[in-house]
Amino acid sequence: MAHRPTMHDVAASADVSQAVVSIVLSGSYAGRASETTAQRVRDAASELGYRPNLQAKSLKTGRTEIIGLVGDEVATSPFSGMMIKGAQDRAWQEHHTLMTVDTGGDDALERAAVETMLSHQVHGILYTAMFHREVKIPRAALDTRVVCLNARDVEGRAPSVVPDEVTGGYEATRALLDAGHTRIAMINIHSTIPAAVGRLEGYRRALSEAGLARNPALVRPGDGTHRSGVDAVEDLLALPSPPTAIFCGTDRTALGAYQALAAKGLEIPGDISIVGFDDQDVLRDFFQPPLTTVQLPFAEMGDRAAALVLDASAPAEVHLIHCPVIDRESVGPPKGR
Repeated sequence: MAHRPTMHDVAASADVSQAVVSIVLSGSYAGRASETTAQRVRDAASELGYRPNLQAKSLKTGRTEIIGLVGDEVATSPFSGMMIKGAQDRAWQEHHTLMTVDTGGDDALERAAVETMLSHQVHGILYTAMFHREVKIPRAALDTRVVCLNARDVEGRAPSVVPDEVTGGYEATRALLDAGHTRIAMINIHSTIPAAVGRLEGYRRALSEAGLARNPALVRPGDGTHRSGVDAVEDLLALPSPPTAIFCGTDRTALGAYQALAAKGLEIPGDISIVGFDDQDVLRDFFQPPLTTVQLPFAEMGDRAAALVLDASAPAEVHLIHCPVIDRESVGPPKGR
């Protein structure tokens, strides 16, 4: 087996002490070693192929330069990969790596994943959900730094990073109001989860600020699927005074709305304007005309959560990340204006 270069080898090659090698490679040499010396150490380490012994370092510090991420179907979800990327990029920027385990909602696998991460002495754990909901953090995970990502800690023991659903719903509805619409419907998602509650609150707030009374007939339940968009639009079009615009709780619901409107011979936005929520890149090309929608800021959420894992002083607060409206071509003035 080839000899693995050690810090002693680097020190000998660079003609410095091991202490100087240590402070240079840890990035803490400012005021303690010149830039010329630091570059000589880096060059020697590169030429020798030296890599720090993280296991030895973890024995000394009590933790590794690893952040754990435990999620329920997050890794397999087509539109939340950016959340993992955001966390991974931040971890890498801070000289950490991300260890990800997708539990698929299996409680036993989740417990095993947490125990495995603790055994690796991770710096902290991102406890992550596929969709914005309330969660109860496993007790074992609290043995290290924990941050909820796309989820709220129901017991308030850890910081949580979530999309600002209320403002997203408000700005989606505001885009339709600004186009001149006053009969605006909403097709919601699962009514009890924070995402649905927040988006509905934002919708109602925008209507109230515009001086428009609530019309329960214009708010339709749904489950976030394509089918719920089809069914809700058929119901809305059967009303004595159908809406001139619809805010859909998800892009998949918006796709169903597109299909139902096309089946009735109605055009978007000429006859009815549509705004979605999510900005799923896997669906983007299916919308004709392109869908105006609210973007879930997954990459920014992942970045913020990873930064909070590394900041042990950050309090257990909820961090709301803005969801911007992405203007495309599905919103226009009401017909006849």
